[in-house]
Amino acid sequence: MTALAGERTWFGQPRGLTVLFLTNMWEQFSYYGMRALLVYYMTKQLLLPQGNASFIYGAYTSCAYFTPIIGGVIADRLLGKKRAIIIGASTMAAGHFMMAFDGLFYVALATIALGNGLFLPSLPSQVGDLYRPDDPRRGWAYNVYYVGINIGGFLAPLICGTVGEVYGWHYGFGLAGFGMLAGLLIYLSGQRHLPPERPIERAVQRPGARRFDRRTVVLLIAIGVAVTLFRAAYEQVGNTVALWADSGVDRAALGRVIPMTWFQSLNPLFVMLMTPPLLAYWRRRAAAGHDQPAARRMALGATIVALAYLLLAGIAWAGAGQQSSWVWLALFFGIFTFGELFILPTGLGLFARLAPPNLGATTVAAWFLITFTGSLSAGLVGILWSRVDHPVFFGLLAVLAGAAAGLLRLLDAPTRQVEAAQERSSELG
Repeated sequence: MTALAGERTWFGQPRGLTVLFLTNMWEQFSYYGMRALLVYYMTKQLLLPQGNASFIYGAYTSCAYFTPIIGGVIADRLLGKKRAIIIGASTMAAGHFMMAFDGLFYVALATIALGNGLFLPSLPSQVGDLYRPDDPRRGWAYNVYYVGINIGGFLAPLICGTVGEVYGWHYGFGLAGFGMLAGLLIYLSGQRHLPPERPIERAVQRPGARRFDRRTVVLLIAIGVAVTLFRAAYEQVGNTVALWADSGVDRAALGRVIPMTWFQSLNPLFVMLMTPPLLAYWRRRAAAGHDQPAARRMALGATIVALAYLLLAGIAWAGAGQQSSWVWLALFFGIFTFGELFILPTGLGLFARLAPPNLGATTVAAWFLITFTGSLSAGLVGILWSRVDHPVFFGLLAVLAGAAAGLLRLLDAPTRQVEAAQERSSELG
C-alpha cells in the first residue's frame, strides 16, 4: 500500500493517523464508560447478587475479546475494513443506547460485543496502511495510536461515571453511546485522509513461506496459559476491586466524596504518565546491550502486579472491616499499572514477532483469544468475592499473578531459543 507520507501531515504523521487516533479514542471512551458503570448498575439497579454480577461482567468482557477473532476474518474475507468499522461502530452505538432500558440489558451486552468484533481488529490494521514499509515513522505509529486508548479510558469513568452516579445509570450509558457515534462521525468525515482499501482477496499460501513449527506452537500455548492466569487477577480492577472501592474505601477528600467510578481512570492515567519514561529507559538499556528478554520482562510485570494485590490484602487485613483511605487504592493502581506495562504490550509484541509472515493476523488474533480466556476466568474468580474474606481474596489474586510470573520465568529459555531460531530462519530465507 502506498503511504501518505509525502502529503501534508499533522504533527509530523500522516493525517489519517489523527483520524484513526480520534476514532479509537471515542470508541474507547464508550467502552470504558459503559464498563465503569456495569458492575455498579447490576448490583445497585438490577439488584443482582454479587456473584452473578461478577460472572456476567467477566463473561461480557471475555466475549468482547472473542468476537474480534471471528470479526477479523469477516472483515478480511467479506466486508473489507471500512465497511466492518462502520457496521461495527453503528452496532456498538445501538447497544449502548439499549443499555438505557433495563429489559434490554442482556441484548444490549450481546449487541455491543458483536459490534466490537467487527470494529476492534479492523481499525488498528489500517494504521499500517498509512506508511510505506521503509517509512521510519511506522515504528512509532502504534505508540501514538495507543495513547488514544488511554485518553478515552481516562476520560470515560470521569464523565460517564459521574453522570451515571449523579443523574442515573441510564444517562451514563447513553453518554457512552454518543461517544461511539462521535467516533463514527470522525471516521466517516476523515475518509479523504485514509488510503484506498485493497480489494478483498482470498489468502494464498506462497511456496516456501515459513509455517509454524511444533515448538513455536507449544511455546505460544504455554505463554497463553500463563497470561490467562495473569488476566484472571488483572481483570478484577473493573470487577471486585471496583466493588471494594465502593464499600471498603473511605473516599472523602477536601470535604467531598470522590465518585467511585473515578478510580477507574487511574489505570489509563498512569499508563500515559509511565509509558514515555519507561520506553526511554528500555531504549537506553537496549542501546547499551542490556535489553531484557521478553519472557523475563513479562515475568517481572506479573510479579509487580502480584505485589500490588499483596498490598491490597495487607490493607484490607489491617482495616479489620473498616474503610481504608483512598490513598492506598491510588497507590495500588500505580504499582499495578507499572507491572501491566511490562507484561501486556510485551506479550503482544512477542506474538507478532513469532508469527510467520503469512499468519501474522492469525497469531495476533490468538492474543485476543487469551484475553477472552483470561476475562472469563476473572469472572469465575470474582464469584469468590462474597464467599471469602477480602484479605484472603486479594491474597488469592496475588497467588494467581505470582503463578503466572513463575511460569513465564520458566519459559524464558525456550522463548529465547525459538526467537533465535526464527531470526536465523529469516536471515537464510
